Amino acid sequence: MARNNGTGMVCRLAGLAAVCICLSLGAEAQTQAAAGLDRKVQGFLDAERGKWDYLNVPYQDGKILHDLVLKGGYKSILEIGTSTGHSTVWLAWAAAKTGGRVITIEIDRGRHERALANLRRAGVAAYVDARLADAHQLVKLLPGPWDFVFQDADKEWYLQYFRDLEAKMAPGGCYTAHNVARIYAPQVREFLDYARTRPGLSFRFAEGASGEGISISCWVR
Repeated sequence: MARNNGTGMVCRLAGLAAVCICLSLGAEAQTQAAAGLDRKVQGFLDAERGKWDYLNVPYQDGKILHDLVLKGGYKSILEIGTSTGHSTVWLAWAAAKTGGRVITIEIDRGRHERALANLRRAGVAAYVDARLADAHQLVKLLPGPWDFVFQDADKEWYLQYFRDLEAKMAPGGCYTAHNVARIYAPQVREFLDYARTRPGLSFRFAEGASGEGISISCWVR
């Protein structure tokens, strides 16, 4: 009986060791996969830097968005205005690290299709649900809640987008907007004034952004 108990103990220890080895190998594989994705995305961004058109965000603004998502650990991410996907790549890269996903909306078919191709080339297509749609309509229908929103579409609708989404923001979530340093439409100023004075929000402009500017409005937890 003692011998049987000893054999059983040896088997249990061997099984535990096998589980530990499997877990270790799994973690190592995940680390290698993450490193491989980092190299692929960074290589894509470096190769395309300076080539983006169609009013995509500058490189430094994309990095700011990426870092905000990482710092907040945000997973439920909405982008209004994909263009051809520069900011989307940055957001999706961050989502790959937080375990999140990006829904992005673009109304122009040509830009939408170019964005899809860019997302595939960058290796982040699996982290993006790219919608070809009118954001004026779709934003109202998406249920949320949202951890992070990036707004970079038609400036005349900035305030309306914010109003459509503010009740769907998660506690601690952040709502960012591009092109706020240069007022291209009065609605941008109205949006900024509204966000600055809304109770329960912290408001600031991103440091180190391009001359277009990024505003950051975060809900108190």
